[in-house]
Amino acid sequence: MSGKQFRPEQARLIAESFARHGVEYLFIGKGGAILLGYPGATQDVDVFPRKSEENGRKIVAALIELGFPLTDAEQKDIVQGKDFVQIGSGSFDVDLVFAPDGIESYDAAARNAENVDGFPVMSIRDIIASKRAAGRKRDLADLELLESFREIYEALKSRKEF
Repeated sequence: MSGKQFRPEQARLIAESFARHGVEYLFIGKGGAILLGYPGATQDVDVFPRKSEENGRKIVAALIELGFPLTDAEQKDIVQGKDFVQIGSGSFDVDLVFAPDGIESYDAAARNAENVDGFPVMSIRDIIASKRAAGRKRDLADLELLESFREIYEALKSRKEF
Protein backbone atom coordinates (compact mmCIF):
# COMPACT_ATOMS: atom_id res chain seq x y z
CA MET A 1 0.00 0.00 0.00
CA SER A 2 1.04 3.61 -0.31
CA GLY A 3 2.34 5.88 2.43
CA LYS A 4 -1.07 7.54 2.77
CA GLN A 5 -2.53 7.96 6.27
CA PHE A 6 -6.08 7.35 7.49
CA ARG A 7 -8.09 10.43 8.42
CA PRO A 8 -11.66 10.33 9.78
CA GLU A 9 -12.91 12.44 6.85
CA GLN A 10 -12.01 9.50 4.60
CA ALA A 11 -14.30 7.31 6.69
CA ARG A 12 -17.00 9.97 6.27
CA LEU A 13 -16.63 9.80 2.46
CA ILE A 14 -16.92 6.00 2.56
CA ALA A 15 -19.90 6.16 4.96
CA GLU A 16 -21.77 8.68 2.83
CA SER A 17 -21.16 6.87 -0.45
CA PHE A 18 -21.92 3.46 1.05
CA ALA A 19 -25.15 4.86 2.54
CA ARG A 20 -26.23 6.24 -0.85
CA HIS A 21 -25.69 2.81 -2.38
CA GLY A 22 -27.16 0.77 0.49
CA VAL A 23 -23.93 -1.07 1.32
CA GLU A 24 -23.94 -3.20 4.47
CA TYR A 25 -20.57 -2.87 6.24
CA LEU A 26 -18.68 -2.06 9.43
CA PHE A 27 -15.50 -0.08 9.98
CA ILE A 28 -12.95 -2.37 11.58
CA GLY A 29 -9.29 -2.52 12.53
CA LYS A 30 -7.33 0.35 13.94
CA GLY A 31 -9.35 2.80 11.82
CA GLY A 32 -12.50 1.51 13.53
CA ALA A 33 -10.84 1.95 16.91
CA ILE A 34 -9.87 5.51 15.96
CA LEU A 35 -13.51 6.24 15.11
CA LEU A 36 -14.37 5.03 18.62
CA GLY A 37 -11.84 7.50 20.03
CA TYR A 38 -8.60 5.50 20.13
CA PRO A 39 -5.63 7.88 19.91
CA GLY A 40 -3.68 6.00 17.26
CA ALA A 41 -2.78 6.19 13.59
CA THR A 42 -3.14 3.84 10.66
CA GLN A 43 -2.61 3.98 6.92
CA ASP A 44 -5.91 2.84 5.47
CA VAL A 45 -9.64 2.51 5.90
CA ASP A 46 -10.52 -1.07 6.90
CA VAL A 47 -14.06 -2.16 6.09
CA PHE A 48 -15.87 -5.44 6.84
CA PRO A 49 -18.68 -5.70 4.27
CA ARG A 50 -21.47 -8.25 4.28
CA LYS A 51 -20.47 -10.92 1.78
CA SER A 52 -23.03 -11.14 -1.03
CA GLU A 53 -22.91 -10.46 -4.75
CA GLU A 54 -25.54 -7.74 -4.40
CA ASN A 55 -23.60 -5.99 -1.64
CA GLY A 56 -20.41 -6.40 -3.68
CA ARG A 57 -22.00 -4.67 -6.67
CA LYS A 58 -23.09 -1.82 -4.40
CA ILE A 59 -19.54 -1.49 -3.04
CA VAL A 60 -18.13 -1.32 -6.58
CA ALA A 61 -20.61 1.43 -7.52
CA ALA A 62 -19.85 3.38 -4.32
CA LEU A 63 -16.08 3.17 -4.78
CA ILE A 64 -16.30 4.20 -8.43
CA GLU A 65 -18.47 7.14 -7.35
CA LEU A 66 -15.67 8.12 -4.95
CA GLY A 67 -13.18 8.12 -7.83
CA PHE A 68 -11.49 4.76 -7.30
CA PRO A 69 -10.48 3.47 -10.76
CA LEU A 70 -11.19 -0.21 -10.07
CA THR A 71 -9.79 -2.80 -12.43
CA ASP A 72 -12.02 -5.55 -13.77
CA ALA A 73 -10.18 -8.00 -11.50
CA GLU A 74 -10.80 -5.82 -8.43
CA GLN A 75 -14.47 -5.48 -9.31
CA LYS A 76 -14.78 -9.24 -9.71
CA ASP A 77 -12.99 -9.86 -6.36
CA ILE A 78 -15.33 -7.42 -4.60
CA VAL A 79 -18.52 -8.83 -6.11
CA GLN A 80 -17.40 -12.38 -5.28
CA GLY A 81 -16.42 -11.36 -1.75
CA LYS A 82 -12.77 -12.40 -1.89
CA ASP A 83 -11.52 -12.63 1.71
CA PHE A 84 -9.23 -9.59 1.41
CA VAL A 85 -9.19 -6.90 -1.29
CA GLN A 86 -6.70 -4.03 -1.03
CA ILE A 87 -7.51 -0.93 -3.04
CA GLY A 88 -4.77 1.65 -3.31
CA SER A 89 -5.77 3.36 -6.54
CA GLY A 90 -7.80 6.21 -5.03
CA SER A 91 -6.95 9.30 -3.03
CA PHE A 92 -6.76 7.06 0.06
CA ASP A 93 -6.35 3.35 0.66
CA VAL A 94 -9.25 1.00 1.44
CA ASP A 95 -9.00 -2.60 2.59
CA LEU A 96 -12.16 -4.68 2.16
CA VAL A 97 -11.98 -7.57 4.60
CA PHE A 98 -14.82 -9.98 3.86
CA ALA A 99 -13.49 -12.55 6.36
CA PRO A 100 -11.71 -10.86 9.29
CA ASP A 101 -9.70 -13.19 11.50
CA GLY A 102 -11.37 -14.14 14.75
CA ILE A 103 -14.86 -12.98 13.74
CA GLU A 104 -17.58 -15.61 13.50
CA SER A 105 -19.74 -13.85 10.91
CA TYR A 106 -20.86 -10.47 9.66
CA ASP A 107 -24.19 -10.88 11.50
CA ALA A 108 -22.42 -11.63 14.81
CA ALA A 109 -20.18 -8.58 14.44
CA ALA A 110 -23.12 -6.39 13.39
CA ARG A 111 -25.04 -7.36 16.54
CA ASN A 112 -22.17 -6.04 18.68
CA ALA A 113 -21.40 -3.01 16.50
CA GLU A 114 -21.86 0.60 17.48
CA ASN A 115 -23.03 3.59 15.52
CA VAL A 116 -20.63 6.42 16.28
CA ASP A 117 -21.53 9.74 14.68
CA GLY A 118 -23.05 7.92 11.70
CA PHE A 119 -20.22 5.41 11.40
CA PRO A 120 -21.12 1.72 11.81
CA VAL A 121 -18.12 0.47 13.79
CA MET A 122 -17.24 -3.02 14.94
CA SER A 123 -17.17 -3.21 18.74
CA ILE A 124 -13.81 -2.58 20.38
CA ARG A 125 -13.91 -6.13 21.80
CA ASP A 126 -14.35 -7.57 18.30
CA ILE A 127 -11.61 -5.31 16.90
CA ILE A 128 -9.25 -6.62 19.58
CA ALA A 129 -10.33 -10.24 19.02
CA SER A 130 -9.68 -9.89 15.30
CA LYS A 131 -6.24 -8.38 15.81
CA ARG A 132 -5.35 -11.09 18.32
CA ALA A 133 -6.53 -13.85 15.95
CA ALA A 134 -4.62 -12.37 13.01
CA GLY A 135 -1.42 -12.76 14.99
CA ARG A 136 0.53 -10.30 12.84
CA LYS A 137 3.46 -8.68 14.61
CA ARG A 138 2.10 -5.16 14.09
CA ASP A 139 -1.34 -6.16 15.44
CA LEU A 140 0.11 -7.90 18.48
CA ALA A 141 2.14 -4.78 19.27
CA ASP A 142 -1.10 -2.75 19.47
CA LEU A 143 -3.00 -5.14 21.72
CA GLU A 144 -1.89 -3.77 25.09
CA LEU A 145 -2.79 -0.20 24.13
CA LEU A 146 -6.09 -1.30 22.58
CA GLU A 147 -6.97 -3.25 25.75
CA SER A 148 -6.21 -0.18 27.89
CA PHE A 149 -8.37 1.94 25.59
CA ARG A 150 -11.17 -0.66 25.78
CA GLU A 151 -11.20 -0.49 29.58
CA ILE A 152 -11.45 3.31 29.58
CA TYR A 153 -13.96 3.37 26.70
CA GLU A 154 -16.26 0.86 28.33
CA ALA A 155 -16.06 2.59 31.73
CA LEU A 156 -16.91 5.97 30.21
CA LYS A 157 -19.63 4.46 28.04
CA SER A 158 -21.24 2.79 31.06
CA ARG A 159 -21.37 6.22 32.70
CA LYS A 160 -22.71 7.69 29.41
CA GLU A 161 -19.68 9.97 29.07
CA PHE A 162 -18.60 8.63 25.68
